[in-house]
Amino acid sequence: MLDTRTIPHAIRHATIFGALGAIAPGVSLDLVANHNPLPLLSQLEQNQPGDFVVTYLSDGPDEWTLRFTRN
Repeated sequence: MLDTRTIPHAIRHATIFGALGAIAPGVSLDLVANHNPLPLLSQLEQNQPGDFVVTYLSDGPDEWTLRFTRN
């Protein structure tokens, strides 16, 4: 699990992309955020289209948890 709430904003997306890049096909990473990470999801789809299946495990209002599974 990667809790993004403790990562400084300036390096948050780079940290997340680094973690996602380290997982093998078929493996999942759960990400916790304090907001719905729609900009991140858009950036992921632009940079790595179809590489991940994203599932919301919890959907706010105070905490969002998403599961990223590499195809």
